Amino acid sequence: MEIWQAIILGAVQGFAEFLPVSSSGHLLIMQRWLGITEGGLFFDIMLHIGTLIPVIIVFYKEILELFKKPFDKMLMLIIATIPAAITGMFLGDFVEGAFYGGDLLAACLLAATFLLTATELFISEWVSKKYDRALPLSYKSSLAMGLAQSVAIVPGLSRSGTVISAGCFAGVERSKNANFAFLMSIPVILGAALVSGVKVIKDGATIEVLPLIFGVVTAAITGYIAIKVMLKIIKKANYKWFSLYLVIMAAASVISFVAFGV
Repeated sequence: MEIWQAIILGAVQGFAEFLPVSSSGHLLIMQRWLGITEGGLFFDIMLHIGTLIPVIIVFYKEILELFKKPFDKMLMLIIATIPAAITGMFLGDFVEGAFYGGDLLAACLLAATFLLTATELFISEWVSKKYDRALPLSYKSSLAMGLAQSVAIVPGLSRSGTVISAGCFAGVERSKNANFAFLMSIPVILGAALVSGVKVIKDGATIEVLPLIFGVVTAAITGYIAIKVMLKIIKKANYKWFSLYLVIMAAASVISFVAFGV
Protein backbone atom coordinates (compact mmCIF):
# COMPACT_ATOMS: atom_id res chain seq x y z
CA MET A 1 0.00 0.00 0.00
CA GLU A 2 1.27 3.45 -0.92
CA ILE A 3 1.32 6.28 1.60
CA TRP A 4 -1.09 8.39 -0.46
CA GLN A 5 -3.54 5.49 -0.50
CA ALA A 6 -3.29 5.18 3.29
CA ILE A 7 -3.96 8.91 3.67
CA ILE A 8 -7.08 8.66 1.49
CA LEU A 9 -8.35 5.69 3.49
CA GLY A 10 -7.55 7.50 6.74
CA ALA A 11 -9.57 10.53 5.63
CA VAL A 12 -12.46 8.31 4.56
CA GLN A 13 -12.40 6.52 7.91
CA GLY A 14 -12.19 9.73 9.93
CA PHE A 15 -15.14 11.40 8.25
CA ALA A 16 -17.28 8.28 7.81
CA GLU A 17 -16.82 6.93 11.35
CA PHE A 18 -18.82 9.72 12.96
CA LEU A 19 -21.05 10.72 10.08
CA PRO A 20 -23.84 8.10 9.75
CA VAL A 21 -22.61 6.56 6.49
CA SER A 22 -20.59 3.49 7.64
CA SER A 23 -16.83 3.87 7.78
CA SER A 24 -16.21 0.14 7.27
CA GLY A 25 -18.42 0.15 4.18
CA HIS A 26 -16.62 3.15 2.74
CA LEU A 27 -13.20 1.68 3.48
CA LEU A 28 -14.24 -1.52 1.77
CA ILE A 29 -15.45 0.18 -1.40
CA MET A 30 -12.48 2.57 -1.50
CA GLN A 31 -10.04 -0.33 -1.20
CA ARG A 32 -11.77 -1.94 -4.17
CA TRP A 33 -11.62 1.26 -6.21
CA LEU A 34 -7.97 1.91 -5.33
CA GLY A 35 -7.00 -1.69 -6.07
CA ILE A 36 -5.76 -2.37 -2.53
CA THR A 37 -5.75 -6.07 -1.71
CA GLU A 38 -3.48 -6.23 1.35
CA GLY A 39 -4.26 -5.11 4.89
CA GLY A 40 -7.96 -5.91 4.89
CA LEU A 41 -9.82 -5.93 8.15
CA PHE A 42 -6.74 -5.30 10.34
CA PHE A 43 -5.88 -2.07 8.54
CA ASP A 44 -9.51 -0.96 8.84
CA ILE A 45 -9.52 -1.62 12.57
CA MET A 46 -6.26 0.28 13.08
CA LEU A 47 -7.81 3.26 11.32
CA HIS A 48 -10.70 2.95 13.76
CA ILE A 49 -8.10 3.23 16.54
CA GLY A 50 -7.08 6.55 15.00
CA THR A 51 -10.63 7.83 15.35
CA LEU A 52 -10.62 7.01 19.06
CA ILE A 53 -8.15 9.85 19.63
CA PRO A 54 -10.67 12.64 18.85
CA VAL A 55 -13.34 10.79 20.85
CA ILE A 56 -11.11 10.95 23.91
CA ILE A 57 -10.27 14.61 23.25
CA VAL A 58 -13.87 15.75 22.74
CA PHE A 59 -15.51 13.57 25.40
CA TYR A 60 -12.83 13.41 28.09
CA LYS A 61 -15.19 14.85 30.71
CA GLU A 62 -17.81 12.18 29.98
CA ILE A 63 -15.07 9.51 30.13
CA LEU A 64 -13.95 10.71 33.56
CA GLU A 65 -17.55 10.67 34.78
CA LEU A 66 -17.70 6.95 34.06
CA PHE A 67 -15.42 6.39 37.07
CA LYS A 68 -17.52 8.40 39.53
CA LYS A 69 -20.00 6.86 41.94
CA PRO A 70 -22.60 5.40 41.65
CA PHE A 71 -21.09 4.20 38.34
CA ASP A 72 -24.48 4.06 36.60
CA LYS A 73 -23.16 5.24 33.25
CA MET A 74 -20.23 2.79 33.47
CA LEU A 75 -22.68 -0.07 34.01
CA MET A 76 -24.79 1.15 31.10
CA LEU A 77 -21.70 1.22 28.90
CA ILE A 78 -20.83 -2.34 29.90
CA ILE A 79 -24.39 -3.47 29.13
CA ALA A 80 -24.22 -1.71 25.75
CA THR A 81 -20.87 -3.34 24.90
CA ILE A 82 -21.70 -6.98 25.64
CA PRO A 83 -23.92 -7.62 22.56
CA ALA A 84 -21.28 -6.33 20.13
CA ALA A 85 -18.57 -8.39 21.85
CA ILE A 86 -20.64 -11.57 21.47
CA THR A 87 -21.55 -10.82 17.86
CA GLY A 88 -17.97 -9.99 16.91
CA MET A 89 -16.73 -13.19 18.54
CA PHE A 90 -19.06 -15.46 16.59
CA LEU A 91 -19.64 -13.58 13.33
CA GLY A 92 -16.40 -11.66 12.77
CA ASP A 93 -14.84 -14.26 10.45
CA PHE A 94 -18.10 -14.65 8.52
CA VAL A 95 -18.37 -10.89 7.95
CA GLU A 96 -14.76 -10.69 6.78
CA GLY A 97 -15.26 -13.58 4.35
CA ALA A 98 -18.58 -12.35 2.94
CA PHE A 99 -17.83 -8.66 2.50
CA TYR A 100 -14.11 -8.79 1.72
CA GLY A 101 -14.51 -11.42 -1.01
CA GLY A 102 -14.01 -8.96 -3.88
CA ASP A 103 -16.79 -10.49 -5.99
CA LEU A 104 -20.23 -9.39 -7.19
CA LEU A 105 -21.92 -10.94 -4.15
CA ALA A 106 -19.78 -8.80 -1.83
CA ALA A 107 -20.64 -5.69 -3.87
CA CYS A 108 -24.37 -6.50 -3.68
CA LEU A 109 -24.20 -7.21 0.06
CA LEU A 110 -22.53 -3.86 0.64
CA ALA A 111 -25.19 -2.12 -1.47
CA ALA A 112 -27.92 -3.81 0.57
CA THR A 113 -26.46 -2.70 3.91
CA PHE A 114 -25.97 0.86 2.63
CA LEU A 115 -29.69 0.87 1.78
CA LEU A 116 -30.58 -0.46 5.24
CA THR A 117 -28.67 2.40 6.84
CA ALA A 118 -30.37 4.89 4.53
CA THR A 119 -33.76 3.54 5.57
CA GLU A 120 -33.09 3.62 9.31
CA LEU A 121 -31.78 7.19 9.09
CA PHE A 122 -34.85 8.34 7.19
CA ILE A 123 -37.18 6.73 9.74
CA SER A 124 -35.20 7.99 12.75
CA GLU A 125 -35.38 11.59 11.49
CA TRP A 126 -39.16 11.28 11.16
CA VAL A 127 -39.48 9.69 14.62
CA SER A 128 -37.17 12.21 16.26
CA LYS A 129 -39.07 15.21 14.92
CA LYS A 130 -42.56 13.78 15.47
CA TYR A 131 -42.02 12.02 18.81
CA ASP A 132 -39.16 13.86 20.52
CA ARG A 133 -39.60 12.58 24.12
CA ALA A 134 -36.19 13.72 25.43
CA LEU A 135 -35.90 10.91 28.00
CA PRO A 136 -32.78 10.37 30.12
CA LEU A 137 -30.44 7.51 29.29
CA SER A 138 -31.48 4.30 31.08
CA TYR A 139 -30.41 0.67 31.33
CA LYS A 140 -33.19 -0.25 28.92
CA SER A 141 -32.18 2.31 26.29
CA SER A 142 -28.48 1.47 26.68
CA LEU A 143 -29.29 -2.19 26.00
CA ALA A 144 -31.28 -1.20 22.91
CA MET A 145 -28.33 0.86 21.66
CA GLY A 146 -25.97 -2.01 22.44
CA LEU A 147 -28.05 -4.46 20.42
CA ALA A 148 -28.04 -1.98 17.54
CA GLN A 149 -24.25 -1.69 17.76
CA SER A 150 -23.91 -5.48 17.63
CA VAL A 151 -25.68 -5.53 14.26
CA ALA A 152 -23.50 -2.71 12.95
CA ILE A 153 -20.36 -4.86 12.81
CA VAL A 154 -21.53 -5.53 9.24
CA PRO A 155 -19.91 -3.17 6.68
CA GLY A 156 -22.44 -0.74 5.23
CA LEU A 157 -24.44 -0.55 8.45
CA SER A 158 -23.24 2.66 10.06
CA ARG A 159 -22.29 2.12 13.69
CA SER A 160 -22.96 5.72 14.68
CA GLY A 161 -26.10 5.92 12.56
CA THR A 162 -27.53 2.61 13.82
CA VAL A 163 -26.77 3.31 17.47
CA ILE A 164 -28.09 6.89 17.35
CA SER A 165 -31.22 5.66 15.55
CA ALA A 166 -31.79 3.09 18.31
CA GLY A 167 -31.42 5.81 20.94
CA CYS A 168 -33.84 7.95 18.98
CA PHE A 169 -36.43 5.15 18.84
CA ALA A 170 -35.97 4.69 22.61
CA GLY A 171 -36.73 8.39 23.10
CA VAL A 172 -33.33 9.37 24.52
CA GLU A 173 -32.63 13.11 24.57
CA ARG A 174 -30.55 14.00 21.51
CA SER A 175 -27.35 15.26 23.14
CA LYS A 176 -27.26 12.37 25.64
CA ASN A 177 -27.95 9.96 22.80
CA ALA A 178 -25.03 11.32 20.78
CA ASN A 179 -22.56 11.42 23.68
CA PHE A 180 -23.31 7.86 24.74
CA ALA A 181 -23.14 6.61 21.14
CA PHE A 182 -19.63 8.03 20.81
CA LEU A 183 -18.57 6.58 24.18
CA MET A 184 -19.81 3.17 23.03
CA SER A 185 -17.25 3.16 20.24
CA ILE A 186 -14.31 3.05 22.67
CA PRO A 187 -14.54 -0.49 24.16
CA VAL A 188 -15.75 -2.05 20.90
CA ILE A 189 -12.94 -0.63 18.78
CA LEU A 190 -10.29 -1.44 21.39
CA GLY A 191 -11.57 -5.00 21.69
CA ALA A 192 -11.68 -5.51 17.92
CA ALA A 193 -8.16 -4.12 17.56
CA LEU A 194 -6.85 -6.47 20.26
CA VAL A 195 -8.44 -9.56 18.69
CA SER A 196 -7.33 -8.59 15.19
CA GLY A 197 -3.81 -7.80 16.38
CA VAL A 198 -3.43 -11.20 18.04
CA LYS A 199 -4.69 -12.86 14.85
CA VAL A 200 -2.16 -10.98 12.69
CA ILE A 201 0.69 -12.00 15.00
CA LYS A 202 -0.39 -15.64 14.95
CA ASP A 203 -0.71 -15.65 11.16
CA GLY A 204 2.66 -13.97 10.77
CA ALA A 205 1.22 -11.32 8.46
CA THR A 206 3.40 -8.42 7.33
CA ILE A 207 2.24 -4.92 8.29
CA GLU A 208 3.46 -1.85 6.40
CA VAL A 209 4.20 0.47 9.30
CA LEU A 210 4.69 3.82 7.52
CA PRO A 211 1.42 3.80 5.53
CA LEU A 212 -0.36 2.62 8.68
CA ILE A 213 0.98 5.59 10.67
CA PHE A 214 -0.08 8.10 8.01
CA GLY A 215 -3.50 6.50 7.79
CA VAL A 216 -4.07 6.54 11.55
CA VAL A 217 -2.97 10.17 11.94
CA THR A 218 -5.21 11.27 9.06
CA ALA A 219 -8.14 9.35 10.58
CA ALA A 220 -7.60 11.15 13.90
CA ILE A 221 -7.59 14.62 12.34
CA THR A 222 -10.58 14.10 10.08
CA GLY A 223 -12.42 12.26 12.85
CA TYR A 224 -12.19 15.32 15.09
CA ILE A 225 -13.76 17.45 12.37
CA ALA A 226 -16.51 14.88 11.78
CA ILE A 227 -17.44 14.72 15.48
CA LYS A 228 -17.94 18.48 15.63
CA VAL A 229 -20.08 18.38 12.50
CA MET A 230 -22.12 15.39 13.68
CA LEU A 231 -22.92 16.93 17.06
CA LYS A 232 -24.52 19.88 15.27
CA ILE A 233 -26.44 17.60 12.91
CA ILE A 234 -27.85 15.51 15.76
CA LYS A 235 -29.30 18.57 17.47
CA LYS A 236 -31.42 19.16 14.35
CA ALA A 237 -32.00 15.45 13.60
CA ASN A 238 -31.42 16.18 9.91
CA TYR A 239 -30.43 12.83 8.37
CA LYS A 240 -32.30 12.68 5.05
CA TRP A 241 -29.35 13.92 2.99
CA PHE A 242 -27.23 11.10 4.38
CA SER A 243 -30.00 8.69 3.35
CA LEU A 244 -29.88 10.02 -0.20
CA TYR A 245 -26.08 9.81 -0.25
CA LEU A 246 -26.18 6.18 0.89
CA VAL A 247 -28.65 5.28 -1.86
CA ILE A 248 -26.15 6.69 -4.36
CA MET A 249 -23.30 4.73 -2.75
CA ALA A 250 -25.37 1.54 -2.88
CA ALA A 251 -25.87 2.00 -6.60
CA ALA A 252 -22.19 2.86 -7.07
CA SER A 253 -21.09 -0.34 -5.31
CA VAL A 254 -22.93 -2.56 -7.78
CA ILE A 255 -22.48 -0.46 -10.93
CA SER A 256 -18.73 -0.04 -10.45
CA PHE A 257 -18.28 -3.80 -10.11
CA VAL A 258 -20.52 -4.69 -13.05
CA ALA A 259 -19.02 -2.01 -15.31
CA PHE A 260 -15.38 -2.04 -14.25
CA GLY A 261 -14.93 -5.13 -12.09
CA VAL A 262 -14.08 -3.08 -8.96
